[in-house]
Amino acid sequence: MREDVASKIQEIAKRVAESEGLELVEVEVKGGGNSRFVRISIDKPDGVTHGDCELVSQQVGTILDVEDIVPGGRYTLEVSSPGVERKLVKPQDFQRFRGKKARITLRDAVEGRRNWDGTLAGFENGDVALETEPGKTVRFPYAQVQKANLKFEW
Repeated sequence: MREDVASKIQEIAKRVAESEGLELVEVEVKGGGNSRFVRISIDKPDGVTHGDCELVSQQVGTILDVEDIVPGGRYTLEVSSPGVERKLVKPQDFQRFRGKKARITLRDAVEGRRNWDGTLAGFENGDVALETEPGKTVRFPYAQVQKANLKFEW
């Protein structure tokens, strides 16, 4: 049932975000009963403002309440930017953030390793390319990526 609720919330959040020129990065639904927590991450090329978060929160919250999407009607809604170490969720993310530092965790080991750090070198033909050192690029099938995040450079 949680997946069904999350899917409906994701459809609503995507529709609202896109209508405001924003990208929906992720929707998480946690908890149950009277203590549900709904987290929505949004982004845009020049960064998300507090006003963007407030706007999406108000619009999504109103729709969730009017359409009675969350069972029991009690939940906490949080709308925020994905942060500097944002998750890389969609194939387009690996192309969009080409040239940025990233950490990728694979489902199965490649060259004896599941965790890889490097510079994103793009996405092509279903493969994520990661430059692990100057002149050495490793490619992973997108389906093998379990988790991926940008890494903040100090």
